[in-house]
Amino acid sequence: MIDNKVGLIGGGNMARAIGGGLLRGGMHATDLMIAEPSPEQCERLRAELYGAMVTEDNQVVARSADIVLFAVKPQILKPVCEALVDEIQKNRPLIMSIAAGPKIDDIDAWLGGGLSVVRVMPNQPALIDQGISALFANERTSDDRKRQAEKIMSAVGHAVWLDSESKMDAVTAVSGTGPSYFYLLIDVMIESAMKFGIDAETARMLAVETARGATALAAAETESMATLIERVRSPGGTTTAAFEYLDEKDARGIFSTAIDEAERRAAELAKEASKA
Repeated sequence: MIDNKVGLIGGGNMARAIGGGLLRGGMHATDLMIAEPSPEQCERLRAELYGAMVTEDNQVVARSADIVLFAVKPQILKPVCEALVDEIQKNRPLIMSIAAGPKIDDIDAWLGGGLSVVRVMPNQPALIDQGISALFANERTSDDRKRQAEKIMSAVGHAVWLDSESKMDAVTAVSGTGPSYFYLLIDVMIESAMKFGIDAETARMLAVETARGATALAAAETESMATLIERVRSPGGTTTAAFEYLDEKDARGIFSTAIDEAERRAAELAKEASKA
């Protein structure tokens, strides 16, 4: 359980997921604060995160929280941070950011410098407490504060630490963007099932439950994915026919290149944020 006051700057989907996960994990609602500029979104947050303090004023969160987590778009992170310099420097909370791109040194500088900062890359399944988040902290972040950051992200799934911030772009491409790769495959499977005459509801169940079972088995096994594929594949069988076509079209290479492109864009976002 988190014993510190946690403040979220931004009240979008990921912030709501983190706030909800913290409350479900036993955090007292009075220790949770969310700042969100939209009055309509504030009302939704008050209903979903009952008892938490919801405000349209970022300054309130910056001056009161022990941990301030920025959950805003990377394009606006710099001005949001710069507007809070005075309060952050007085309070000196642990800073966390889930914005894709902006680097720790930039975030620290935008907030006046000398702070404990943790960068986080979560992913969409955090919305149902089944996410995976990668974390990296600067040298000013103590072990105790690292544990606090890890507890927060563990409220919505698993958390892993990186040994280099340079690996964050790769994490963004693999696990941050990753759920969409699976959605694409599931969607193709649904469309194919319907093409063969299976009704939409059954098609969706077949595809989704196949994906759920396959990922559960992949998590449970210690063997490679190649070995699991071979267990399904038999000479002259349907899986072999499918994979011969996939290999002919270089499906593995296409997906690998797509992930490369996502990593490249993550690096570009970091550079753009630094120049802003």
